[in-house]
Amino acid sequence: MKTIKFLVLGMILAIAGTAQGQISVNLHIGTAPAWGPRGYDNARYYYLPDVEAYYDINTAMFIYISGNTWIRRSYLPSRYRGYDLYHGRKVVMNNYHGNTPYYNHNVYKAKYGRGNQPAPQRNIVNRNSRNERNRNDVRDNRNGGNNKGNGNSRNKGKNK
Repeated sequence: MKTIKFLVLGMILAIAGTAQGQISVNLHIGTAPAWGPRGYDNARYYYLPDVEAYYDINTAMFIYISGNTWIRRSYLPSRYRGYDLYHGRKVVMNNYHGNTPYYNHNVYKAKYGRGNQPAPQRNIVNRNSRNERNRNDVRDNRNGGNNKGNGNSRNKGKNK
């Protein structure tokens, strides 16, 4: 009986020894989103005047009013389902460090609300430039990577 127990235990250990497990956790607390404006690494909140909401960079949560209550969610309300965060306006709240960015919401709304258009901002990742790169890659691949005759050859002007 002892022999069978040791044999079973040995098989279990052999199987467990050969099995490999890997756990990968990606946690980006405090990392600005790709649609965020460039050059504001120390900010915690953005105010999004087009949708009258705030974005908390540390928690990756949107803060918006629902009824009479400010709520935090990882998404905007369904009425803004088609809202483009890359092209929407963002006001960086550099000097606010509390937990209730909406405390002076009426001031932000009056100062940055609809009709008060600031200069366009550059996003951390520009979605249009990424799409342009992809289109160029497709064009190059259609030609089999051979750029002869289209003015892009590195050997332009050399005789072969």
